[in-house]
Amino acid sequence: MEGRIIVDPRIMVGKPIIKGTRIPVDAIIRRLAEGLSIDEILEEYPMLTREDIKAALRYAADVLSGEEVIPLVSKA
Repeated sequence: MEGRIIVDPRIMVGKPIIKGTRIPVDAIIRRLAEGLSIDEILEEYPMLTREDIKAALRYAADVLSGEEVIPLVSKA
């Protein structure tokens, strides 16, 4: 992940992005959650590499591991 993810307030309002692109980390995570494969994401964003996608996943995991967990309340 070293150096692949950057946060710059001048780019995408400071959202974490893949360095050298305007592709936010959350866009990659969302596409994976929607069921797209890494190969499909690479087709959609040909400027990305597999390592960029792995870095996005590691970044998301690192961010979540440092957050306070608040249980979701089910609306039954």
